[in-house]
Amino acid sequence: MFLRLIILYLSFLPFAINAQNGAQKRYVFFLHNKFLEGHALNESHPKYGPAAYTTILQKLQSTNSVILSEKRKPGTDPKMYAKKVILTIDSLHSYGVPYNHISIVGTSQGGYIAQYISYYARNPDLKFVFIGSSFKNDSMNEDRKFRLYGKILSINEKTDVDAELLSRQLRFKNSDLKSFKEMTLNTGLKHGFLFRALEEWIIPAKAWINSNNL
Repeated sequence: MFLRLIILYLSFLPFAINAQNGAQKRYVFFLHNKFLEGHALNESHPKYGPAAYTTILQKLQSTNSVILSEKRKPGTDPKMYAKKVILTIDSLHSYGVPYNHISIVGTSQGGYIAQYISYYARNPDLKFVFIGSSFKNDSMNEDRKFRLYGKILSINEKTDVDAELLSRQLRFKNSDLKSFKEMTLNTGLKHGFLFRALEEWIIPAKAWINSNNL
């Protein structure tokens, strides 16, 4: 089965938009966890097994969506990568895609990159799903000016060591979000829950992406 998956390279954007009928589609950026930065797609994490990257992309796919993703290089700087994604988002918008048709979904490190995108873009119309990306003593809280913007769904796992609700974090308390929801799963998989394409987080993520009522 051929999926409408487009690697995150700016030169592909005109093709991506023209081929998918532009503003009629929803565009979803998927940002994977840090383990995949330094390991092959088929390698297994010593605790959590292989990261189901391709399966996650397949399950995030909807009839009306285009998934944009790439495997990041080892040692990718989260802040710089966030700014790269923002350039791509703005390029999509320049081709006629409404900002409220663009979502950024990130797991673990990808979720932290998504939070930087939220902070730097400061766009209330973008949608975000942060998965396993809120922990006690997060370094993001060291920047007391850090704020979150956009329409945000945060998903944590109860058994994930030191996980903390985003609503308890300073960066959330500094924010003035108009559309926010958080969920706590209880899969028993600890941080490994985001290595798997679980319906427990895929289904609510897709519902958030596709909602017209946020």
